[in-house]
Amino acid sequence: MLSTQYRLRLEFICKRIANHEEVKLEDMIWAEKLAKANRSAATILRQARRKAENPDMQEGDMDDFLNQLDIGGLGHESKGIFRFNNVDEIIDFFTEEKPDDWRQRD
Repeated sequence: MLSTQYRLRLEFICKRIANHEEVKLEDMIWAEKLAKANRSAATILRQARRKAENPDMQEGDMDDFLNQLDIGGLGHESKGIFRFNNVDEIIDFFTEEKPDDWRQRD
């Protein structure tokens, strides 16, 4: 659980991230360390980064809903996908490529 002081400092930093404002290096380092040690802090930081990534996000739309649930966004950047354009892309994202002999034991 975050103390009130830590939460307020993190929310200030995250607000600056979401608004594309300058954040001091020592504040960013502090926020990253806190996020590694605390799940709530990590969620707040991820949500701020998603808002920064998607400035068109409106309160009540699907992107906002997914962000509040801490789903999507930054998690699939590694695959080069930033937004799903159709159902096929969603299916491809969640489909695991398994070899034909995936049921065999080593």
